Amino acid sequence: MKKILRIHLNQDETKKVVHFLDQEIEIHSIGCQGDNGLAERLISEYDGQVDAIALDGMPNMLELGTARVAHVVGEKLAQQATQTPVVNGRIIRAGLERWGVILADRAQPGIFAQKHILMVPGVCHNGLAQALARRSSSIRYADPVIYFALPQFPGVGSPMTLEQAAGPTLEQLKEAPFRRIKPQPGDPGTPRAAEPFQWADVLAGDIGAIRRYAPAELKRKTVVVECASEEDLQDLRQRGASILVTMMPSLNGDNLGNWSAAVIEAILVALRPNVNAPLTEDTYLDLMADIKWTPAVRYLQPADAGINKFAFVIHPLNISFIHKHQLFRWTRYLPDDLVERTAAYMPPIYLSRITGGQSPTTGQKIEGYLISLAATPRQMMQRGERFTYDRLNKSAKIAERLGARIMGLGAFTSVVGDAGITVAHEADIAITSGNSLTVAATLESAKQAVMRLGVQDLTRGKVMIVGATGSIGSICARLLAQAIFDVVLVSIEPERLIELKRLIQSETPGATVAIATRADEYLPECDLIVTATSAFGQRVIDITRCKPGAVICDVARPLDINPAEAELRPDVLVIESGEVLIPGDIDFGYDIGLPPKTSYACLAETALLAMEGRFEDYTLGRNITIERVKEIYHLFKKHQFQLAGLRSFG
Repeated sequence: MKKILRIHLNQDETKKVVHFLDQEIEIHSIGCQGDNGLAERLISEYDGQVDAIALDGMPNMLELGTARVAHVVGEKLAQQATQTPVVNGRIIRAGLERWGVILADRAQPGIFAQKHILMVPGVCHNGLAQALARRSSSIRYADPVIYFALPQFPGVGSPMTLEQAAGPTLEQLKEAPFRRIKPQPGDPGTPRAAEPFQWADVLAGDIGAIRRYAPAELKRKTVVVECASEEDLQDLRQRGASILVTMMPSLNGDNLGNWSAAVIEAILVALRPNVNAPLTEDTYLDLMADIKWTPAVRYLQPADAGINKFAFVIHPLNISFIHKHQLFRWTRYLPDDLVERTAAYMPPIYLSRITGGQSPTTGQKIEGYLISLAATPRQMMQRGERFTYDRLNKSAKIAERLGARIMGLGAFTSVVGDAGITVAHEADIAITSGNSLTVAATLESAKQAVMRLGVQDLTRGKVMIVGATGSIGSICARLLAQAIFDVVLVSIEPERLIELKRLIQSETPGATVAIATRADEYLPECDLIVTATSAFGQRVIDITRCKPGAVICDVARPLDINPAEAELRPDVLVIESGEVLIPGDIDFGYDIGLPPKTSYACLAETALLAMEGRFEDYTLGRNITIERVKEIYHLFKKHQFQLAGLRSFG
């Protein structure tokens, strides 16, 4: 059995046998209580008696950014033994941290994406800082705060000042006691600034420093460290931290990294096939490749575990929505045109958290986030597509930072440009327009509405689709033609109407298909009318010409039919289509303009995909497939989503 001596900064002494790479290893831990002389004597006493000595928390080299400075005592201790190798984890730490971040990100996709990272500290954690910086939107260093108790002010701890500050920082620390460099849990004595910790989503570095210097409240924080004990878990849990990630492999079989990089390196030293091989990363690489491990990802709060997260983007349909927002009520005293034009340039804003969604079938819980652009449809149309794409990309980054793995595009954002294709290509998060479920919900709503009016045989009716060449209108037309066989397609794009007519005739040979650029001529003949345009306020049909008893399903947002128009024909049923009830005690946390617990179908599709765990680009572009509509309707039934009650203007 291989034997390891671990000298650490505390005072307890233990012996444990662990299994690693199919071998048993005895780890004898002795605390030196921060006494350098005792550490020297222990090294001399066990020199030649064990296979490796691990100096836990006693680095021989301090590194921060590109700066490197030898620690006076650490360097002396590393050279104290004459027979047994003495290591402190430096050679393997950076590599395992980088590899650990990759593995953790694979196990929990998006766990670090766009997060605010605070290194606590950055000293001796270059690998971790580099790996996290590649995945995050912003990284800062708490070293000035924890080592020198500096107050928070601009520039302190920022990457821009890192190279300038790193050298002087390490010079100040090269003769410092190890307990200052590697702080242990306890009272900090001098309180540290809380602002950097409050700013961060992720605290990464040493568990001792985090426990000692972070504020008492760590709600919804993710903590990333080399290793942690059950005591550490309990402390973080009590302080409200959400997730703990340990970077080092587990030696106890519980998938929690309990041992530091110093111990892992000492074990690799002891297991070297060639005992005379130099202590370099290359010597360890083959052994490291044999380690079968994924960094432990522990959810510390039961309420946070097992929740699939999504985000959804909305925007004001007109200027009145801006005036109603609690932060912008004062804008009603300004000219509407000025407010609308100015608001369009605002960055996306977080609105609310959507809670309570749960599948009755699988028990899967979901949580969502509402994000809003400030541009109305008119403003989006007046500006280039790139204008909206850029704001959707910013929304995607907000969504990732919140932990969402799929983002839905609501209302006009789903039809701008190429209907989500460019955004999906440019964003790291999965994207859906939600239009597949919008189509399914529209058709089911139309069916229910017509049947409520006493129609038994839908195949004998006639249906009109206004906006038939759009992404929603075209797939509605194709599916309705298979059920009703007599369809009228209306669009302002005659060339695409011809193409769609040919497609429907090839798919449904028995269907009668008429095409027109204006609806008026055919309105008196149609039993069902589906409007799915992007007219935002312009009149698309003359409701006075509709057949008595006709049903109009308005899918458009903003609506194609306004209340004043509907009042002209009380004998025509106008319903706002595409509204869904998400299972569970759903709370949107914000007034989305619908009755309580009622969702737009495009939002519901995003929630449904999260509930199913389908974190992939789903409904994109203008060519929605019949297969996608059928699949999303199957998932709709599987997770017991329901259509909201038929509704006409509230």
